[in-house]
Amino acid sequence: MSRRRQAEKRKVLPDAKFGDIVLPKLINAIMLDGKKSVAEKIVYGALDLISEKVQGKESLAVFHEGLDNIKPKVEVKSRRVGGATYQVPIEVKADRAQVVALRWLVEISRKRSEHTMQERLANEIMDAYNERGNAIKKRDDTHRMADANKAFSHFRW
Repeated sequence: MSRRRQAEKRKVLPDAKFGDIVLPKLINAIMLDGKKSVAEKIVYGALDLISEKVQGKESLAVFHEGLDNIKPKVEVKSRRVGGATYQVPIEVKADRAQVVALRWLVEISRKRSEHTMQERLANEIMDAYNERGNAIKKRDDTHRMADANKAFSHFRW
């Protein structure tokens, strides 16, 4: 972390197909070895699979609602005070919550057992939309850990 000044945030251009701001971040998170076109095919294919499964609701709305369900509200951060390390619960800012949710979504999608990454991502988004699945479990575990360490919240600064 820089001691001089905070790095300025870059503007992300909206994606070409939907004009959404969050989708390029998901595409970049899925991308491996700089293969962006492959990542785009995975994301757009997953959204197509979602639109087939959910009738009457747009796939992008399902994605956003699922992502909102994954976003953590609080997390723990290690603070060293007087030779001891405490897990201090802190509230998560909106930008970080989005980044963490996307990271969890991609990480857990890769661990699923379906055949293609499109199916894995689509099913994980659907699980998040329905408030079940491993991404929701990860969020709940994070919240539970923050709740368990509430006694150390006075170390927050």
